[in-house]
Amino acid sequence: MQSKAVARTPFEAQTSAHVQTLAKPQSIPFSPMLRAALMGLMALSLLLVQAVMADAKPESLAPLAEKISPSVVNITTSTLVEGRTGPRGIVPEGSPFEDFFREFQDRNRGDDESGETPSPRRSSALGSGFVISEDGYVVTNNHVIEGADEITIEFFSGKELIAKVIGTDPNTDIALLKVEADEPLPFVNFGNSDAARVGDWVIAMGNPLGQGFSVSAGIVSARNRALSGTYDDYIQTDAAINRGNSGGPLFNMDGAVIGVNTAILSPNGGSIGIGFSMASNVVTRVVDQLKEFGETRRGWLGVRIQDVTQDVADAMGLAKSTGALITDVPDGPAKDAGLATGDVIMSFDGVDVADTRGLVRQVGNSPVGATVRVTVLREGKTQTIPVVLGRREDADGTAAPEAENEEPQAPDAPEMSSLMGLTLTPLTDEMRGELGAAADLEGLAVTEVDEDTEAFEKGLRAGDIITEAGQQTVTSISELNDRVAAAREAGRKSLLLLVRRAGDPRFVALTLEEE
Repeated sequence: MQSKAVARTPFEAQTSAHVQTLAKPQSIPFSPMLRAALMGLMALSLLLVQAVMADAKPESLAPLAEKISPSVVNITTSTLVEGRTGPRGIVPEGSPFEDFFREFQDRNRGDDESGETPSPRRSSALGSGFVISEDGYVVTNNHVIEGADEITIEFFSGKELIAKVIGTDPNTDIALLKVEADEPLPFVNFGNSDAARVGDWVIAMGNPLGQGFSVSAGIVSARNRALSGTYDDYIQTDAAINRGNSGGPLFNMDGAVIGVNTAILSPNGGSIGIGFSMASNVVTRVVDQLKEFGETRRGWLGVRIQDVTQDVADAMGLAKSTGALITDVPDGPAKDAGLATGDVIMSFDGVDVADTRGLVRQVGNSPVGATVRVTVLREGKTQTIPVVLGRREDADGTAAPEAENEEPQAPDAPEMSSLMGLTLTPLTDEMRGELGAAADLEGLAVTEVDEDTEAFEKGLRAGDIITEAGQQTVTSISELNDRVAAAREAGRKSLLLLVRRAGDPRFVALTLEEE
């Protein structure tokens, strides 16, 4: 059987010829210069790959740990606490040991005629810290040494020294100690915590559970975490942190301290990979002030503020939900300068204000007595007002006690009106007394809140007092209706109310009902 010839197109023929040519190995002569160039490129590529791998994960942390360990210390505190007291031992009357026991008890009882013998005892606690200068300054947590009457620093070498407290800052839980040594001490430097990136490798060092010097490694899990403090700026890490690690350093891969290990989130008291270290950029400012003054000196603006949420921004006609909304201006620097309730602080000393947390930190980091430019949005127009800052610590010392966070009682009211789920009535002297309001306070009292409305969801309750609507004072039902009408005419979908409860003010935006 004869095979048939298969006709091919010119393209197929060219392709087949090309494939055959590629399939057939051919020797290509290389010049020595070209061969050297190719070898150089291959070597460079290999080095780049190794560099990337090394940057992704260190081969060993041993050299770094060995370098920084001498600067990390264990801290033991001792506190004399009042011991338990109890009644004298009971000895049966007429017992042959009666005289012996009475003499023994009298000798140990001292001047205590009640027959109770106090037994003072010492309570110990453990923590960590690190040396920041060769002349013996040591940083730790305030809660590690708080209330202690004796503080012992143990160095990596085993040497022990007694430390004295230079200053503390409970707001950031930082304490500065000092030891006197015969020779310069090994120390570490602070790094820039703002440069730390999520995913960067870190090392935590300290004295976990009293086990002695220990190293754990992990990554930066998150930044700018807040727990409960006013000036919180925590780095979250999954490096193992346990009790006893408090006050110890969190290092970056350059051996610089970027955080002070302070707290963990745990259901059982042990590490589950959620630890928090106070950012070094906060700590350095605190340490500098403690070293210079023995205390902190933070700037104070003197306003109560809240975040500008989207519904508040809509009610105020703002383009975006940024800034800090002033809810109250008590006596202080802001009042002296002319800031007012309802102003939205847009920038502070030339720096844009994103939210209340950022503003509080900006103000606190400013020098006491400094004159700063505060730009506010008032009635749709921006104004820049110079303010001379006071000192936050002085204001805290003279602040009035906070009112208890209890729901107010609804007052009895003869004249009422319902609006946006609220039943309202003008304030009377009797109501002011019942609600603990100032004698000169004007506004509308909330007597009832419909539980199926937005007002109830946003926390309004009977006994609240509405003093402003649409950033204008309201003293009557008719004035409130006027504010509602004005908001509708301006195209607003919600109305901004200033609500006071037990003297504490806040703004609440409520959606306007359709007519």
